[in-house]
Amino acid sequence: MQFGIMSVSDVTRDPVSGRTPSEAERIDALVRIAVKAEEVGLDVVAVGEHHNPPFVSSSPTTLLAHIAALTKRVILSTSTTLITTNDPVRIAEEYAMLQHLAKGRMDLMLGRGNTAPVYPWFGQDIRQGLPLALENYNLLHRLWREDVVDWEGRYRTPLQGFTSTPRPLDGVAPFVWHGSIRTPEIAEQAAFYGDGFFANHIFWPKEHYQRLIAFYRQRFEHYGHGTQKEAIVGLGGQAFLAKNSQDAKNAFRPYFDNAPVYGNGPSMEDFMAQTPLSVGSPQEVIDKTLTFREHFGDYQRQLFLVDHAGLPVETVLEQLELLGGEVVPVLRTELEARREEGVAEAPTHAARVREVYGDGPVRQPRPNANRGDNVTGGSPYQDSEVAA
Repeated sequence: MQFGIMSVSDVTRDPVSGRTPSEAERIDALVRIAVKAEEVGLDVVAVGEHHNPPFVSSSPTTLLAHIAALTKRVILSTSTTLITTNDPVRIAEEYAMLQHLAKGRMDLMLGRGNTAPVYPWFGQDIRQGLPLALENYNLLHRLWREDVVDWEGRYRTPLQGFTSTPRPLDGVAPFVWHGSIRTPEIAEQAAFYGDGFFANHIFWPKEHYQRLIAFYRQRFEHYGHGTQKEAIVGLGGQAFLAKNSQDAKNAFRPYFDNAPVYGNGPSMEDFMAQTPLSVGSPQEVIDKTLTFREHFGDYQRQLFLVDHAGLPVETVLEQLELLGGEVVPVLRTELEARREEGVAEAPTHAARVREVYGDGPVRQPRPNANRGDNVTGGSPYQDSEVAA
């Protein structure tokens, strides 16, 4: 089981101090939060991709590569990589490069995004969002697995004899999660390829996500990737902690009440009752998080949103101390004790390399310049695409 944090990288006014951080301060805070997450023993740091204010993470690979240089163990991921408005060729190249720089400790979560204007900004039509997601991922999947790709589709120019570089580290493509709030077609896509499915699990009642996850598990088994218990599921969540419950509620209430997404809506108590939001003592957060397994079955990754709504960075760092020091260790023990037989392990690069090579030597791809040369076009296959 992997535990971590995810960020939407919003630049939001602090309703308590009245101060809004600069973009530079927010970017610096994201780096400090990521380094702290590793320090307190978390497994994953994920950041979103956005191209509009008030967000700053327009280039997640750049940010994550910098964090990779400052850390040694934590897995670096995205909480959204826009499969609809990014060129899949660029995704293939940029994330393979990040995979090399991070020595394999990375993966990514694909999504369509929830900002309608981003589509025309990048030359696309939001009305084609779903077919774009399906077609673009089909190409991305091939680019990471085939040295030479001939391809033609509806939404980009054709490729002839194209080789994406660098090739994936150890010849193993980055692990992909398909993130969705409401779309069964995305759960179907994740199941078809045998990839992971990440349920946002932030704003809506559990019944909504139960349907999506159950559907994904059924289709995962249908496509022959394993039993339903072997499907790879990730969940989001929100938490705010203090040593005692009332202090947590008092401290978080002004941030909740003024949050751009759900501020001026239901009360914090009503929202907590209806959604995964957990505000309270470490034990209360533990108790609520343990109910996720009851609702969705055993799963592989739990990410918490902890740095939004204008929370100052020092407060977020204190949250990480409590999360890593008092909550996650208990969750690891409890969830492992309740885990059923036959449940898949959380995906890591090292484990996936072992699946490919077993105990044998790992081979690094060395594409032959005479095969799939992007200047002259593809030529007939010669030697093996990888060398010992």
